[in-house]
Amino acid sequence: MAPDPASPPREHATREPGRTYRRYRARPQLLSRGPATLNELRTGGRGGAQPPAGGAGAPAPGRPAGRRRRPLTARRVLKWIALALVAWVGLSLVLFVISAQFLQSRVDQRTKAELASAGLPIVSPSTVLILGSDQRPKGSKEPGATTSGPSRSDSIQLLRVGGGHSAKLSIPRDTVVNIPGYGLNKINAAYAIGGSALAVKTIKQYLGIGIDHVILVNFAKFPQLVDAMGGVTYTGGCVVSRINGGFRNGGYTLRLHAGSTHIDGKQALALARTRHNLCNPRENDLTRASRQQKIVSAMRSRVLSPAGFIRWPWIAWRAPQTVSTDMGAAGLTGLAATIATAGNAPTRILRPTGAVTLPDGGAGLTVSPAARQRAVRAFLSG
Repeated sequence: MAPDPASPPREHATREPGRTYRRYRARPQLLSRGPATLNELRTGGRGGAQPPAGGAGAPAPGRPAGRRRRPLTARRVLKWIALALVAWVGLSLVLFVISAQFLQSRVDQRTKAELASAGLPIVSPSTVLILGSDQRPKGSKEPGATTSGPSRSDSIQLLRVGGGHSAKLSIPRDTVVNIPGYGLNKINAAYAIGGSALAVKTIKQYLGIGIDHVILVNFAKFPQLVDAMGGVTYTGGCVVSRINGGFRNGGYTLRLHAGSTHIDGKQALALARTRHNLCNPRENDLTRASRQQKIVSAMRSRVLSPAGFIRWPWIAWRAPQTVSTDMGAAGLTGLAATIATAGNAPTRILRPTGAVTLPDGGAGLTVSPAARQRAVRAFLSG
């Protein structure tokens, strides 16, 4: 049978010496494409025309033409790192806003009525009152501990932030003041008598300053916030204390060596609550107030550290749930940003100048009007 002239010639089964042969392939079907030929690799695709030899588009010998990868330069690496950091910060901000808007508790209307109307903390000076309750968990065997009903404020601290200000002032809980409508008593009794509203009113009257915002720390959730940070590093003297009766009575026993120690949430809470330090019985309530400020400073340093930055989303989620406040998501976000950028304020304590015996037989601390005014001026100008 004569060969079909339309079909390409096939290679002979045997080669004759001295003769050049060329191989042809049948055109591949649409859905069953075979491996690319050398010509296709050189032209960057099937059916493409081969560039002229030595032309501008000619590929290097032995290297297939096509789309070249962009070289990995230092600028590109920095660009991707910057994008990753922005995304990480954005994720943290979204989690913080959601937690503050939907999961955070609010103070009552009576407390809000006692507060001044200041602008956002990040752009205007604001005075923030931070209160921590001494209410203990149910089942506590600590002598004198309150497990239900009204409790006294275990920690009283003022912050002055925004508008270039950065100041802290702690008020010892045994300071004797005039509680409006109830007479002389220790300042921490105001919270037990009338809640945060009476506490704000008492402190405003005692110091003669306005209070813009209030934050009530939930000590039951405080350890979770510190653990979300991966713990904090506390620097101070030796501490041995038995909180809620110590381990023997179902409570917690704290033991810290002098120097710097990395502590977890339970240790930080016990340290903030320590009043009687068995390692140094000479300590008093002023030492306790100073220790609480150190814990706050340690937490701030941790958040701004590289290790804390890695944990920002977890910290952002936990922080709003640890407090009750009058501020919504926007106000609390502005306050957090202001505290982070305002610098670490020095530790200031309203130091007593005398002592007094109360009608119930308890001992309290007094501060002279002159000493009080000096402390307030330093606080407002800080």
